[in-house]
Amino acid sequence: MIMRRQTQTGSVIIIVLWTAVLLTVLVTAMASKVRLSAKTVVHNSDASKQWSQLMTAVNFAEMELMLERMPQPIGVQVEESEEGELLNPYYRYDGEALELNYELPENMVVRIYDHAGKINLNRIPRRNMQLLIEKRLGGQDADPEEVQDLLAAWTDWTDLNDLEGLNGAEKDYYLELDQGYSPRNNPELDTVEEILHIRGFAELFEGVNLDAAFTIYGNTRTVNLNVASREAMQLLPGLDDELIETVIAYREQEDLNNRAEIAEIIPFENLQELTAWVGNNTSNIYSIFAYPLQEFSANSLTGQTAIDEDGEDSTESEQEDRVRQAYMEIVEIRSANALPRVYKVDPYGVLPDTAKARIEEYGIEL
Repeated sequence: MIMRRQTQTGSVIIIVLWTAVLLTVLVTAMASKVRLSAKTVVHNSDASKQWSQLMTAVNFAEMELMLERMPQPIGVQVEESEEGELLNPYYRYDGEALELNYELPENMVVRIYDHAGKINLNRIPRRNMQLLIEKRLGGQDADPEEVQDLLAAWTDWTDLNDLEGLNGAEKDYYLELDQGYSPRNNPELDTVEEILHIRGFAELFEGVNLDAAFTIYGNTRTVNLNVASREAMQLLPGLDDELIETVIAYREQEDLNNRAEIAEIIPFENLQELTAWVGNNTSNIYSIFAYPLQEFSANSLTGQTAIDEDGEDSTESEQEDRVRQAYMEIVEIRSANALPRVYKVDPYGVLPDTAKARIEEYGIEL
């Protein structure tokens, strides 16, 4: 009898313990779910607020571009260089983080790129495309046969027929691919990325930020070095990395107004290769990037705290903006009293290289 009671008591204790365990698990699960729901609400609220600030920044950037089309008010002093030369306000749109006439929301960054600083694939002459291909294949060391094959593929893609040129590629070639498609057969590309569909061009431009280097909008045939992206300049014959950083360092101080001023910083031999590509034109097509300012307390590559010139700790954002993707719009500004025409929206647009001139790295002296 006593043994039976002890057994019953033990069973009750076990049941109570299991019930307590189950209740603990249930309460923990419910608490975790409530905590997750609370975090979701906070994150959604933050995302909605940040999206509102982002759209505000983009709209302010569009208004800034529209204001440039208006006559300057009487008495407004135009910005000057250190030597007293008037600076072209349009040359601000080279990708530098901007301070706009309308104050941006807190901690938002806006960068604007004039498409006059990119290579226009829809306006590039055949000869210039050949030079560009040669530059990508090693310049003077490029294989002439490979250059001509790529040029023939480009010609067949942009001509108006299905007749295959010598060593070219037309409809029959592209339809036999694993995922077949038809060539454009039109000199007007529909997107910058379309160039990757041309035989051999995906390998030719592997690793290149195409949106930073190329454009398909507008009628610009030349590249304005005052607003050119690093990616575009890296493709131009006559420019190496050191000369590119020299151009960027120079334009941070004053404008390049003509070829004579370009000749002051570009050696004659290089200028001969470059001269067919450059001009001083601007466009009415712009890429607008907007994103929240990101702060880094340590170097994202080494994990060490960044040190400024005074030997004190500084944030990485003070050294270099390391944001690589941001909300992007490509817009056409038509006038001061008409809304911009939006050509492309990319919530995850890849920013061009936004770094300041790397003077110390290349020992540049102006």
